[in-house]
Amino acid sequence: MSATLCAARVQASTAGSSQASRAVPRSGAAARPAARPAPRQQQHRGQQQQHVANAAAVEAPASPHRMSEIEMWNGNKRLQTLVTDVAANTITIRSLDWDRDRFDIEFALQEGTTYNSYLIFGADKTALVDASHEKFRGLFMRTLNEELAKQGRSIDYVFCSHTEPDHSGLVKDVVEQFPEAIVCGSKVCLAFLDNLIHVPFKKQAVKGGDKIDLGGGHVLEFVMAPNLHWPDTMFTFDHATNVMYTCDAFGLHYCTEDPFDSELKPLEPHYQFYYQCLMGPNARSVSTALRKVKDLPYEIIANGHGPLLRYNVPELVGRYDKWSKAIAAAPASVMVLYAADYGFSDRLSQTLAHGITKAGVATEMADVLSMDPQELVEMLSRNSGVVLMTPPNDAPEARGAINTLLSAIKPKQKVVVAESYGGRDEPLDSLVSGLVSAGVEPLLDLRVKEEPTEGVYQLFEEAGTDLAQALIAKDTIAKKKAAMNPDVAKALARVSGGLYIVTAAHNNAKSAMVASWVAQASFEPLGLTIAVAKDRAIESLMQVGDSFVLNCLGDGEYNALLKHFLQRFPPGADRFEGINWQPAASGSPVLNDAIAHMECKVVSRMETADHWVTYAEVVEGQVAQPDKRTAVHRRKVASYY
Repeated sequence: MSATLCAARVQASTAGSSQASRAVPRSGAAARPAARPAPRQQQHRGQQQQHVANAAAVEAPASPHRMSEIEMWNGNKRLQTLVTDVAANTITIRSLDWDRDRFDIEFALQEGTTYNSYLIFGADKTALVDASHEKFRGLFMRTLNEELAKQGRSIDYVFCSHTEPDHSGLVKDVVEQFPEAIVCGSKVCLAFLDNLIHVPFKKQAVKGGDKIDLGGGHVLEFVMAPNLHWPDTMFTFDHATNVMYTCDAFGLHYCTEDPFDSELKPLEPHYQFYYQCLMGPNARSVSTALRKVKDLPYEIIANGHGPLLRYNVPELVGRYDKWSKAIAAAPASVMVLYAADYGFSDRLSQTLAHGITKAGVATEMADVLSMDPQELVEMLSRNSGVVLMTPPNDAPEARGAINTLLSAIKPKQKVVVAESYGGRDEPLDSLVSGLVSAGVEPLLDLRVKEEPTEGVYQLFEEAGTDLAQALIAKDTIAKKKAAMNPDVAKALARVSGGLYIVTAAHNNAKSAMVASWVAQASFEPLGLTIAVAKDRAIESLMQVGDSFVLNCLGDGEYNALLKHFLQRFPPGADRFEGINWQPAASGSPVLNDAIAHMECKVVSRMETADHWVTYAEVVEGQVAQPDKRTAVHRRKVASYY
């Protein structure tokens, strides 16, 4: 299964499968713990296969998990904490964000999310691994203090896996209450924390291979894993319990009472979605991290989001390896330079990266504020494209990186420059001027004049896709011709289809495409399928749960509409300018000149090599011109639409 496409919302293999599997508490009442499943027996894969220990060898903890009362946030969002044992002398405090429907780079969530932190009670010292989102301030701090009081403990160490606010948002509260606690993290992490919490705290920078002994065999070893969605990421491995703390890596946005991956099937689409959106753009860094931990006998992965991995560790780690290798085999790659923790640089750069990867091109992301010049030159040499987000104009390290980039960039490299909307952006025009002087004409320059809306994110995703397509256009055409047997291509072309315009909208983002690969797929309920190319702009608006409109073109009267929607639109362009349309109930455009239309809701999607086959239920429909027939599309060969 391809790992190069990042959907804007998670794909589910069957409608409603995950919703049925999660126990959601009633608002205002404490939830009852779900029954704990028995441990599953799995075959031991051995040290020769990534040295990943068999997860089934770990006995499920005997004590039930403990859940807090529900608190409401912003009036209608349920928050709750769950505490359960993970391993010997180790518990997790999971902050359950039941109703969160958007996360990080403005992608929708179907099942909420969690923020996982951990307490390790060594014989001599106690460590907290990561904190929580600031919205959980009251709940998390009460729960933390209750668990410490039960053990008669204080906090001696805080291990900060990275400084993204959903994991470090309460570090300030922790160090203010426990001023003797030593915060451990990478050098970059501690520098970020200084700018984040603005209070003095004890700190200890750690490097890969460093260890801290909590007593009782709990020796914590650190593994540096930078650029796994954040430049300062590190893993922590406990030699006493074989638990590896990985923060964002190996996570998923899935809020459930079950603390572990007891049932894999409902988790799978969310796990892949999470990888595609957050880890896929950093596939090279994922592979590097996997090599670093291959000799550690980890049995449990204590991640930062979603259920912990206990029962399916070899399988799920193997998928990261497989997906990352698939991305590494892409015909081209793009270096994406952003400024960490500045304006919207992180989110917008991730969105650009998604647009790039959905078109089959790899990305390599790096923080321009923390890059070594030699590292930048090496990265530039192995990428055929470059994305540069504007850094802050008062950061000397950014100026040095820009000068290095301008001196090393090659005229054949394709470049996109974009504003970060941070308030102190390096002027975009000066970057463009510098690139032109270096012999490089930017393919696109993206300007952000207001806080990014969904339309701005659509602009950035489409810009990424355009950049990727420009890099691999010749290769794509050659592959299509080489892959098809001429006789088979002519025979397949005899399968004819109608002509349609598919339209979709979500808030202020709208898109459309011409479609002919459309077929009825079911009677009850009435349903149809549409094949959507992975690099189509509209693909991000046709995820499971989304609505769209299928507009039927009339025989002999479709030329004007067809010509309009077949043109290549620049990123962010209004595809409906000059077109008469009315919004359907979902907001998707109904074209006035269509002879009929159907409003549809996506139920499931099946992935093929270069398309998503989307199955949708037809919920509404109307024939505007009963005497007209749908136009038929015929081809000579099947190597084009």
